[in-house]
Amino acid sequence: MTLEKPEGAANKSLFLRRWFRNPLQMGSIIPSSPALCRRIAAAVTRGPDEYVLELGAGTGVITRALLAAGIPANRIIVVEIVAEMADFLRESLPGVHVVQGDAFDLRTALPASSHGRIGTAICGIPLVLLPLERQEAFRDAVEAVAPGKGFLLYTYCATSPLPYGKLRMEGRRLAFTMANFPPASVWRYSPAEKP
Repeated sequence: MTLEKPEGAANKSLFLRRWFRNPLQMGSIIPSSPALCRRIAAAVTRGPDEYVLELGAGTGVITRALLAAGIPANRIIVVEIVAEMADFLRESLPGVHVVQGDAFDLRTALPASSHGRIGTAICGIPLVLLPLERQEAFRDAVEAVAPGKGFLLYTYCATSPLPYGKLRMEGRRLAFTMANFPPASVWRYSPAEKP
């Protein structure tokens, strides 16, 4: 007789293995809390024909919150660079479009039919650890497929993790929760109004 691991245990095990392999690719040693996931899902906006794009989905805790908030699975696109994680997401999130690809090359990674049809992009990548030129590259990658939309970023920084003025963006903190380890904020960054 074999005992299967509960899904939550499998998620945590996979998450920790990935973190140990590349800690700088992930923002935290543990998955986001349900409270943070709900706040992210509440900040999502999209039209009926638009998609929600999640970048750096990890084990899919935020994706599950999006589904629980009523976003149809076929309107969620997840981009995950690690093949093992992408395979796990495909198996555990039926109906969600899972793409193994690079969030810094969305024009190539995403199907052309989704370009210009992204309502909200959600970033789980620790952009604060990257130099300005990589942050600019990320901004440009999102702009290529979601022009004018910007993105949501969840972070454990007390203040804005991005120098949005230097990135020619506007930034606003939408939510904060102590019910996460560490406490976390949700920021919306959008292209700055042209003078």
